[in-house]
Amino acid sequence: MSIAIATWNINSVRLRLPLVEHFLETTQPDVLCLQETKCPDGSFPTGAFHRLGYDHVAINGQKGYHGVAIVSKRPFTAVDKRDFCEKGDARHLAVVLDTAVGPLQLHDFYIPAGGDEPDPVINDKFAHKLAFLAELEAWLGTTPATMPSVVVGDLNIAPLADDVWSHKALLKVVSHTPIETAAFEAIRRGGGWIDVMRRFVPEPEKLYTWWSYRAADWAAADKGRRLDHVWASPDLDGRLIGVEVLRAARGWERPSDHVPVIARFDL
Repeated sequence: MSIAIATWNINSVRLRLPLVEHFLETTQPDVLCLQETKCPDGSFPTGAFHRLGYDHVAINGQKGYHGVAIVSKRPFTAVDKRDFCEKGDARHLAVVLDTAVGPLQLHDFYIPAGGDEPDPVINDKFAHKLAFLAELEAWLGTTPATMPSVVVGDLNIAPLADDVWSHKALLKVVSHTPIETAAFEAIRRGGGWIDVMRRFVPEPEKLYTWWSYRAADWAAADKGRRLDHVWASPDLDGRLIGVEVLRAARGWERPSDHVPVIARFDL
């Protein structure tokens, strides 16, 4: 039996609800993890998801900023969230799903972007990002997870040279600086996490999930970055079926600057 888990930084779930509805109607993932929902829990459009068959909704929202949510056709047996850096930001949500092989923990993250200047001394946003990564490493980046687990979300780091349009040009640009990519890989390797996307699209093939709004023609310029990720715990090795990046979604009307990623597992 397979399960399809999608992740998408939607950049305002209410503004782009028609795009989300279209995506769910046409791709039918079992679970969708959203980031940057930008609305408090009471304003989340739960009814729209129920009408599409996603009866199970977990929300960690915040007015105007951040926010994560998980909608699912399958029930949750547990829901949890974690506060990072004692800021009260809505940047994490976790659920447990029953599968054919037992419980599966699913984490949905929205890691801070970090601002424009990659210097924690003069840029508080970048300092916050590094502190967030340090907390994440202490939690999920030291030993393998105690149960089968998947991590998805907008992790706001493009870790590999072929995750950006130009490794050389972006070495001093936030999301691809050496201090960020080193922290990212320390977490992934320390927890034994499998980079699911690169399992199916190995380097040196370019792989992007985000294209800036600043480009006059995003497709022609194609200056993308892989900021959205899917990780799987080591005990899921052998249960990975495939991954799909819906690049076409970047060209939809009033799109997010991120596109959905769908990962499928034999569970």
